[in-house]
Amino acid sequence: MLRRLQPYIYQRKNWPTFTWDLEALLPLLGKVRHVQGKLTGKMESLGFRTRAEATLETVTSDVLKSSEIEGELLNPDQVRSSIARHLGMEISGLVPSDRHVDGVVDMMLNATQQYAQPLTVDRLFHWHATLFPTGTSGQYKINTGRWRDDATGPMQVISGALGKEKIHFQAPDAPVIDQEMTRFIDWFNTEELLDPVIKAAVAHLWFVTIHPFDDGNGRIARAITDMQLARADESTQRFYSMSSQIRIERNAYYDTLEKTQQGDLDITKWLQWFLQCLMSALQATTSTLSNVMQKAHYWEQHRQAVLNDRQRFMLNKLWDDFDGKLTSSKWAKMSKCSPDTALRDIQDLIHKNMLRKETAGGRSTNYELTISDE
Repeated sequence: MLRRLQPYIYQRKNWPTFTWDLEALLPLLGKVRHVQGKLTGKMESLGFRTRAEATLETVTSDVLKSSEIEGELLNPDQVRSSIARHLGMEISGLVPSDRHVDGVVDMMLNATQQYAQPLTVDRLFHWHATLFPTGTSGQYKINTGRWRDDATGPMQVISGALGKEKIHFQAPDAPVIDQEMTRFIDWFNTEELLDPVIKAAVAHLWFVTIHPFDDGNGRIARAITDMQLARADESTQRFYSMSSQIRIERNAYYDTLEKTQQGDLDITKWLQWFLQCLMSALQATTSTLSNVMQKAHYWEQHRQAVLNDRQRFMLNKLWDDFDGKLTSSKWAKMSKCSPDTALRDIQDLIHKNMLRKETAGGRSTNYELTISDE
């Protein structure tokens, strides 16, 4: 005898009238809002340049991790450079970025820098088209800038590597997408009584449930989430990355999503997970801001130092995302100069007290930033 499957959440009679236990959420929601307020105040106390650096670090992480959740690894240097150009920031070491990277960055910044603008079908279609500028996802041609048509079969939400995929749920059929998205967009643009953080959590779940596109639904859902969180902060300055935390908790994310899709319209468990994930993202921001402030202090200390382009490029790499130990040979390779020139660059920075030899011995000499405790 076949076991009857439970209906998905969107097949419930009162969909999409979500309910939750507010009393169960209030303690955690209160903590989240308190930490948000403290961090916003801290950001406002920083100088413009430092705030811009914090935003650059956060959005770079957001773009990288949001794509990584989908199994796509973007080039960090290209992402950072694309964001800096979009924000009009002058930083050293900018590299060219391909149109796919620019498309992801364009979507994320459009969502957060223009958070006050309404969400529309055209805006969502634009985001989708920028994610897939060639009209393909991997080796497959997809419909870009329009809703899916399920021509190749029903939309199933899966995770896992190729050959080890896990199906979490099946999305609504294509013929109802237009109606479902009209209802979602109307709610997103007009709902004002709901706490804005709770609204971000509901919006994420609701959009993912509909899954209106052939591909890119997860990334667009996270862009919508960031857009609503920017509304909650009332700021274009981004200083925490929800996507980075979701990447860390990816297994729990998919597990909670799957259970919610197969449950009823009481989404308390989903909202609790979302708030806990957001709290972790906010707490992780402390180290990001600390690094940004330390970097700002470093450059303020050495603002009179005369440096060449190679030196500025390598010093910024050491602050941002340097892999492994710095040696003169690695300097030469990364800055495309001779070993002798690399050594002269390094010795000049040691003389200016901007670099120093690492104290730990080894087969080769390693160098590190000279960081003051002042």
